[in-house]
Amino acid sequence: EIEPDTKLDGETASDSDSKTDPAGTQQGTPTDDTPEVLNRALSSLSSRWKNWWVRGILTLAMIGFFFIIIYLGPLVLMMIVMCVQIKCFQEIIMIGYNVYHSYELPWFRTLSWYFLLCVNYFFYGETVTDYFFTLVQREEPLRILSKYHRFISFALYLMGFCMFVLSLVKKHYRLQFYMFGWTHVTLLIVVTQSHLIIHNLFEGMIWFIVPISCVICNDIMAYMFGFFFGRTPLIKLSPKKTWEGFIGGFFSTVLFGILLSYFMAGYKYFVCPVEYNSDTNRFTVDCEPPEIFQLQEYHIPAVIQSFIGWKTVWMYPFQIHSISLSTFASLIGPFGGFFASGFKRAFKIKDFANTIPGHGGIMDRFDCQYLMATFVNVYIASFIRGPNPSKLLQQFLTLRPDQQIHIFNTLKSHLTERGMLENGNGV
Repeated sequence: EIEPDTKLDGETASDSDSKTDPAGTQQGTPTDDTPEVLNRALSSLSSRWKNWWVRGILTLAMIGFFFIIIYLGPLVLMMIVMCVQIKCFQEIIMIGYNVYHSYELPWFRTLSWYFLLCVNYFFYGETVTDYFFTLVQREEPLRILSKYHRFISFALYLMGFCMFVLSLVKKHYRLQFYMFGWTHVTLLIVVTQSHLIIHNLFEGMIWFIVPISCVICNDIMAYMFGFFFGRTPLIKLSPKKTWEGFIGGFFSTVLFGILLSYFMAGYKYFVCPVEYNSDTNRFTVDCEPPEIFQLQEYHIPAVIQSFIGWKTVWMYPFQIHSISLSTFASLIGPFGGFFASGFKRAFKIKDFANTIPGHGGIMDRFDCQYLMATFVNVYIASFIRGPNPSKLLQQFLTLRPDQQIHIFNTLKSHLTERGMLENGNGV
């Protein structure tokens, strides 16, 4: 049942979010982390409208920061993603640390951060090998590290595993295994998803910006529709969410995704894959735009023609894909937030942290983004990405000379049989 003291979208958190844990600490007690300047400026408003203005001002500030890092380019975006990942990991680990009162566990913090280092070494090492291949092959130490990368990663993990076993203490067995599992689940949720975000980024900045923007738009518009029109509770896990906000957010996000995609699809900076140029030692985003980023004429169904009077419309194919992305961001993406709400209620906390006034911690802002990143990566692999000639060539160049000659002769014979080569000499 809906708790009687809860509010709908746009209203302040209820007292039900503030509960006492078994040890008597008030984990969910809301604290006023609003900057003093805003407190003074909004002192005459009710708590409901004060929260609305605080969230609005901080949201605009975060959007402005998002524009700045986009302007700074893909390398800065990668660094920001990694910083966000580390902060999210720290917030979740600290919850386990506080909830389970793990203050006396030997090596717990050290091992948690060590495993984070190992997993990042594995994933980022894979990324470096894929996207910095020419640099890796040019430098002898990097070539050795690349060749034995997975073995080194596994060895590092085994060291952490052995350290954990050696740290087991008789009176803390169960708690230590709780925290071991807690750390690994956190790594699965946070680090792997962050790695997928970076892979999406390298496919083209549009695959990074549009999904993230759709989630942000849905969050804002669902809040706005819920704040002004919300009456019908949506889900028990998050009683402040309403059907009005959910539906309003859906239609707003789909429209926003189509318009944003139309704007971005016309710029090479956004649509070209991010590649590393070994000659200049810089990232480049210059290419001939793929077909999905070229305007095409589409015929409008006869039923719709009678309403709008148009027979055809010019669109980028990516705009059609953006409907899928924005639909997922609106209908399935919020379940990442519901999952996070259930997690916080299970441990009787209001937010993951109080990093952002009015918004909670970094994880409170990225709970839907991680789910979205996985969908985008699967979507690209299933419907967009084809064989990559540059990667095939990279692998070909790493083979022994006799293997290269064998592949060359096989390919030559195959093309000759298909009539694409004349007597193996001319095209």
